[in-house]
Amino acid sequence: MSDLLVVSHTPVLRSGRAMRTYTIARALAGASPDQRGLDLLYVHFEADEPDAAFRSIPGVRMHAVVSSRGPARLLTYTRARLAGLPLTVARALSPELARAAERLAATPGRGRVIADGPIVAQTLARLSRRRAVIYNAHNFESGFRAELDLPGSGTPQANRSFERGLLARASESWMVSEPDIAAARELCPSARFRCVPNAVDVAAIEPVSAAPDQRRALFVANFSYLPNQTGLRFLLQDVFPRIWSELPDARVTLVGAGLEQAPSDDPRVQALGFVEDLRACYASASCAVVPLIHGGGTPLKFIEALAYGLPVIATPRAAAGLEVVDREHCLIADGAEAFAGALVQVLRDGAPELARRGRELAERRYSIEALRAAIAS
Repeated sequence: MSDLLVVSHTPVLRSGRAMRTYTIARALAGASPDQRGLDLLYVHFEADEPDAAFRSIPGVRMHAVVSSRGPARLLTYTRARLAGLPLTVARALSPELARAAERLAATPGRGRVIADGPIVAQTLARLSRRRAVIYNAHNFESGFRAELDLPGSGTPQANRSFERGLLARASESWMVSEPDIAAARELCPSARFRCVPNAVDVAAIEPVSAAPDQRRALFVANFSYLPNQTGLRFLLQDVFPRIWSELPDARVTLVGAGLEQAPSDDPRVQALGFVEDLRACYASASCAVVPLIHGGGTPLKFIEALAYGLPVIATPRAAAGLEVVDREHCLIADGAEAFAGALVQVLRDGAPELARRGRELAERRYSIEALRAAIAS
């Protein structure tokens, strides 16, 4: 038996979205004793080739399609718009991907078919009428998009109608957290759900020893993503001025793509941009911060910081989808004053027990091994 995972972009590890896709692929490839590898079908988009992380998944077989810009694509787009689908969905649909998925789904010995994200789930709408298709969600989409008011996303009513259709068609929907399941069930009570949390390869991450003498906070994110941009403004404009009034030597390191310009002239703010190997960044930090005030799901960089064994300070929004307990696995602080106070505490005194328990939680709940158990059929 071999499962089929269908994704909407070339598989490369450059975002939280891609990390969820990668860990799902890793878990599927070894989900059961009779598993014979994994077929991963993708649209050639955003990168030339799959990266080494995806290619090295044991038993993975890559299948690429190139979406045309001809009459078939135009017809698909027109039909989608006439059906009321949001612009961002309609323009990303690929008839070539749909045909390739239907062909691979019919392969003898085929196991589950998993549509990765809402674009693919809509692309496979026709296939889902003939056989079971699982929808792997990355967020509760309609709530997420309404809050951010993303261009081209459509009206809240259109987004809710679109997501309701995805959930109703899917044989099962994999949601990242219990809060997302509760919201999705309210939208579509008849749908079937499974909690499939975001995960990281905890076993491959050796914990670091926090460096309290550095008094350095670390914020790892994709800064082209709107919730991370608002989180960064909150951190630099509202939180760190309060910290510097007590700890003038405190520093913050920003790591991730999307910082074309330095966000601050203050030398205590270090912007490194995209870094291939993050271990040195985590090892040089006293703690990690996840200062999100918008967005949904469960931030993968939160889980990654727990796995590295660093104390984590987070907003309630960042922690909402995770099974973390304040002052047991991390510090959760609401508002600039509380966030600055928690950060000053950790920068000044350290929090080794908090870091240890956070790592234990990552191993138990957010590892690939835990994910494999969660998706076992």
